[in-house]
Amino acid sequence: MYRIDVETADDYWEVEYLYDTCFAPGRELLSSYRLRHGVQRVTDLCIVARDEGEVLAAAIRYWPVRIGAQGARALLLGPIAVHPTRQGEGLGGLLMTDSLERAANLGWERVLLVGDAPYYSRFGFERLDGVVMPPPTNPDRVLGYSLVEGAWDGVTGEVEKAI
Repeated sequence: MYRIDVETADDYWEVEYLYDTCFAPGRELLSSYRLRHGVQRVTDLCIVARDEGEVLAAAIRYWPVRIGAQGARALLLGPIAVHPTRQGEGLGGLLMTDSLERAANLGWERVLLVGDAPYYSRFGFERLDGVVMPPPTNPDRVLGYSLVEGAWDGVTGEVEKAI
């Protein structure tokens, strides 16, 4: 049994430790981190999963971004991580579906991420043609999800920080 809660300030270092455990050293050098640096997270969508013993098992975060000349608002999903001892229990999917539902309820229209299409397509993410992440991002890994029908229609251009 897991409890899902919004991440608090007290969770910050524990979540960072989880990300360090799950991702390679230098994770903060990735292009998506350049869009996060100096930008406030969307705190209502940053959630954690804890087991009955209050041990952090998984976490997901979201950041605001703007796309193209039109400045279309979007959520940049990530990172999402599940502790190695808890992988395979469906926690990643649980956090994904819970957070996407929360995002829709908060009035967001679109979500962007950089990831593996075979994994994220099961949640409805699709490759975005014409949406450009900072280099050296592989364009095949730029994926989007519409929280409202047609949210990505006509949205093209470079992804930038939303400050």
